[in-house]
Amino acid sequence: MTERREPSAREAAEAWESLFRAQVTVMRRLLADDIWGDLSMREYDVLFTLALAPGETLRLRELNENILMAQSSLSRMVERLEKRGLVRRHPAPEDGRGVLVSLTEEGSETQKELGRRHVRSIAHYVTPAMDAAELSRLRELTERLRTAQSDIDDF
Repeated sequence: MTERREPSAREAAEAWESLFRAQVTVMRRLLADDIWGDLSMREYDVLFTLALAPGETLRLRELNENILMAQSSLSRMVERLEKRGLVRRHPAPEDGRGVLVSLTEEGSETQKELGRRHVRSIAHYVTPAMDAAELSRLRELTERLRTAQSDIDDF
């Protein structure tokens, strides 16, 4: 069995930079796709994140932890999505100060329809680069990278 060699800081930085650049390249293509209708990709991300939550509901704070957006921007976006009938805000029953955000039936249907288009678009850009085994390995590695962050102390 071979020993695990710790990578150098340079190797870590080069791998991260490569992952980041690949993500930026694919994201630009996804953003440019004509699949979003009258929603932005960020608005879709809010619907998608809620769709993954138990009961399609999250506290506003939890929603903010799962997307890359400032709290104030998210609050304004949720307000816009609520006006469009895609989400609803309501007080958390266990504490009157907390705000829950839930998908409405229309929001759930919109998320599913856009989600199907989004999955086809992702497949269009990703599958020419990797086979099923490589995609499985990529997912395993990125999940390990993500989950390891809770174990690392700030320096």
